[in-house]
Amino acid sequence: MVVALTGWIDSGGAAQAAMQAVITECDTSPVAVFDDDPFIDFRARRPTLHLDEGLNTLVEWQHITVSVGRDLAGHDLVLLSGPEPDMAWHRFRAEISHLATRLGVTAMAHLGAYPFAAPHTRPPRLSITTPSQDVLARVPFLRSTLEVPAGICAILEHEMHSLGIPSLGIWAQVPHYVSTMPYPAAAVALLDGLREAVDVVVDGTGIRQQTVKQRQRIDDLIAGNDEHRSMLEQLERIHDSTDDTPSGIDLGDPRIELRSAEEIGAEIEQFLRDQD
Repeated sequence: MVVALTGWIDSGGAAQAAMQAVITECDTSPVAVFDDDPFIDFRARRPTLHLDEGLNTLVEWQHITVSVGRDLAGHDLVLLSGPEPDMAWHRFRAEISHLATRLGVTAMAHLGAYPFAAPHTRPPRLSITTPSQDVLARVPFLRSTLEVPAGICAILEHEMHSLGIPSLGIWAQVPHYVSTMPYPAAAVALLDGLREAVDVVVDGTGIRQQTVKQRQRIDDLIAGNDEHRSMLEQLERIHDSTDDTPSGIDLGDPRIELRSAEEIGAEIEQFLRDQD
């Protein structure tokens, strides 16, 4: 089972882009759609109104959907996508537990991405969350020690673990100065992480092509500003000196992020808006 639910941490839209690649390439079809009313607060997640010269042509609702398909290696997949529930989490956990049992789920991985003081000139690193010591020992992603508010996927990790189903979260680091815009390199990292952690094979050719184009655009912007180049060089030094092993994670120098994130992010956003 691969899970990506909107509304929690997904910097650069990486998890959603990766999930869309899985849905597209794995020839999926829906098998269940949740009733929205018990789970979604539509004042917080209002449906989208489509207007055409004043004509109300469509009201588009978000739905939590369970789909099935096969990856490029022929593995059966169950995909859980849509908005993260706003309420009734215990009921939702029980429903997913029931579905996982009925559909014969043997492993679960959910996707996410978070902003980090990292350079865009290096491949995004992956972090892991899991309630299983066995999974932690097997999957060579970075580990963190901290306390943060939990998303529903953390609850599902424990639910699957209680059923004897190995579960984990795969998290990509997104450079803090581009975290509010699409960052396909992180989506590519998540797809590669799925293959490494749970043997789900998806090419993501379109996302990989987007990664090359965006990398060039950001390079061009930073090359024209001495302060931005200096910041990038500092981030590269921190990144390259950090131990890239599962034993720990170096948070780097927070002063760089505090000084540069908002300014650099705003300028890069404006630069990309100006492109065709």
